[in-house]
Amino acid sequence: MEVVRQSFHILLAGAAATLEITVISVALGCILGLIVGLSRLSGIRLLRLAATAYVDFFRGTPLLVQIFIVYFGLPQLLRDGQAYLMANYNMPQILTQYALPVFLAAVIACSLNSAAYIAEIFRAGVQSIERGQMEAARSLGMTASQAMRYVILPQAVKRVIPPLGNEFIAMLKDTSLLSVIGFEELTRKGQLVVGQTYVAFPVWLTVAFLYLIMTFCFSRLVDYAERRLKTGD
Repeated sequence: MEVVRQSFHILLAGAAATLEITVISVALGCILGLIVGLSRLSGIRLLRLAATAYVDFFRGTPLLVQIFIVYFGLPQLLRDGQAYLMANYNMPQILTQYALPVFLAAVIACSLNSAAYIAEIFRAGVQSIERGQMEAARSLGMTASQAMRYVILPQAVKRVIPPLGNEFIAMLKDTSLLSVIGFEELTRKGQLVVGQTYVAFPVWLTVAFLYLIMTFCFSRLVDYAERRLKTGD
């Protein structure tokens, strides 16, 4: 336990990084997920197909593979694309640095993954609202976009709070996969401490409890928000 006491501040720093990347990723995922979710409900067939393809890809492939694609594959794609444009169209060299910062790659990969799940959450929330709500709003002279913004979405948001909370908790735990690209979140910090001290069990047990504390606190916060929204109803 002496090792845990001496390295606890390191693990706390990792927990803070885990929370930071989770909050940023889920926040960006909510914005993109709302757009994708509404696109899946669009009457424009091409837009609907593109949104469906996006959701199917990111929900049907492992987050670990997506992290590799962003961190290792995207820089190579940029390098090869620029080389092709320079060779065939005499375009000047624009990019000289192709490697993505670890933090940026982590945000991109987790946000894109989270957006796919949040898109389905928003889509289901919108579809759960009775069709009469839209018809009533349109009969009052609202356009479809106005009815969606002022009537449907405010009601849908209340219904998607619990699944959004579950998505936050799932993403918080999935950030442990970012350790494979060297992002120093909680799991990576635990690996570094174990690698330096060769004391595994108490360190990993502490890491597990830190994850448990974060997920427990947030799940209680979601429960509280859900109860308040029901009281408001």
